[in-house]
Amino acid sequence: MNDMAQRALILSLFVLTVSQKGLNSVIQTQKTVAAAVGEQACLKCLLIQTKEVHQVTWQKILPDGERTVATDNLHFGQRVDPYFSGKVEFRDAGLQNSSIVIRNVTEQDEGYYRCMFNTYPDGALIATTCLKLYELHGPVLHVRESNFSEEVIVFCSATGRPAPTVTLNVLHHKLNFSTHSFKNTNGTVTVNTTCLLMRSYDNSTQVECEVQVPSVPLKKDSVMIPAVQLSSEDGSKVDTGSNVVGITLVIAAVVIVSLVVLLCFLRRKLLNSPISWCKNKEDPEVIKTPLPTEKPLMNRTPLMHQQDEQEGLRQQTSSVKKMFNFIKQASSRTPQCKKTQTL
Repeated sequence: MNDMAQRALILSLFVLTVSQKGLNSVIQTQKTVAAAVGEQACLKCLLIQTKEVHQVTWQKILPDGERTVATDNLHFGQRVDPYFSGKVEFRDAGLQNSSIVIRNVTEQDEGYYRCMFNTYPDGALIATTCLKLYELHGPVLHVRESNFSEEVIVFCSATGRPAPTVTLNVLHHKLNFSTHSFKNTNGTVTVNTTCLLMRSYDNSTQVECEVQVPSVPLKKDSVMIPAVQLSSEDGSKVDTGSNVVGITLVIAAVVIVSLVVLLCFLRRKLLNSPISWCKNKEDPEVIKTPLPTEKPLMNRTPLMHQQDEQEGLRQQTSSVKKMFNFIKQASSRTPQCKKTQTL
């Protein structure tokens, strides 16, 4: 009899479990909800079939049991447990469609949550949602010189939850890189990816680092690696790319300066040549026979100056005498003319 009783009990529990799973299938919910640390997470439960619901209860499943987070009662309304006050609030006010929002999620909020519809006459309808946190910091991209000038070491790092994927990409290059990861005390994982890159002799090379965790948009960063610097005869390094540009600029500057000087010279030549040519045509004797230069007065002695003054006085006196004689002759002739007219 005992064996038969045990078999009957096991059978009844199996039938009850199957029926309970069938009833729980009427609840629509997300099995996993991902949220970033510091943001908010929304948990939803929806009854596909209309039921007579007296209360909706949200619980968090802990290692030692369950803890009530919030309730929505047909008669008493919505209520959030004081422990979660300011942290959790209802989003939708309804017994058929219930959702809660967890604000500023942290590591302590991660875990499983249960929504339970207390219905009549079906009893409790239960669904479970898992809240997973994610975070992503980075990427951090560095380039370091190696022992050879033709090589550089590219290093990219990212920290996240769960472990991020770190990928280095270079156009037209196949990279051999190594990846190392370690777990931090706060549950995050840091991933470091390193590769050895051969530098180009012609142009700069762009290196791109991409990091990603599930449910998070892709993040990336890039850096330009200059071309290889060739060593000159004196041992100094010459950057092939920048050197070509510098030489080109110097040549262009020399050409421009030469043209400016040439144009200025031609302009002055054209302006000066016609003037001198006209002078030669109009008055050639001026150029052929130079004018006599007078001695400056300051070179004359006082005696010469006195002789010049005396010579000037003589000339003036002679002129006065000539004028006086002319007047005298004229006066003597006038009476004779009158007497002749009278006769």
